[in-house]
Parts: sequence; C-alpha cells; structure tokens
Amino acid sequence: MPQLVPAPTRIPVPGGKTIDEYVGHVTTSSPEVSVAHMVAPAGWSEPAQTPEFDEITVVLRGTVRVEHDGGVLEVAAGQAVITRSGERVRYSTGDDGAEYVAVCLPAFAPDLAHRADD
Repeated sequence: MPQLVPAPTRIPVPGGKTIDEYVGHVTTSSPEVSVAHMVAPAGWSEPAQTPEFDEITVVLRGTVRVEHDGGVLEVAAGQAVITRSGERVRYSTGDDGAEYVAVCLPAFAPDLAHRADD
C-alpha cells in the first residue's frame, strides 16, 4: 500500500544547514534508503567522513564541493555526484551556498557516517 509522507522531519544540525528528511530512519523508519532536502549557507562545511553508505547528491541551486582523496569536485546546479561507501569525502559549499537533495543507500545514520570528529 502506498505511504503518504505528509511533511518532512527537520533534523537539527549545527552550522546553519537545514535537513528535511522525507524518507529515512527518523521520518519513515526506513533503514534501506534516506531522501532529504538540504539547504546549506555560504561557506558551510562539515568534517570529512568515510560513510558506510552510497550517497547521491542532486544540486538544485548553488555549488556543492566534494573533497576526496583524488581532489575536489565542484558540483553545480543541475548536476549530481555519487559517492561510494568506504570513500573518504568532505562536503562544503561556495560563496552562494547550496540547495540539494541527498539520497543515501542504506539510509543515513550518524553511526554509519564515521565523521572525522566522532
């Protein structure tokens, strides 16, 4: 039976970024996949991570920077990037910030992210 998700759950995070989870551990108790809409301000960044999930990031506005062991990708509005489980990555934004959708397989969970500051 189809499941309506009437509204996302706002996930509190530091640094001025907003995360609205539509599907995932918090909103739908779905460990298989998470789908979230994110808005990050100009100059936002988070610690490097080596997650246990693949992440697909679709940029709607602005630019998302993805630092990885081979360099830096600049992912602009209208583009997407796929990072794989086990890859060390660090996400940040440029001068205009960014709005994007992130899909994680399996679903994002803090204990699966393995952030450098954990």
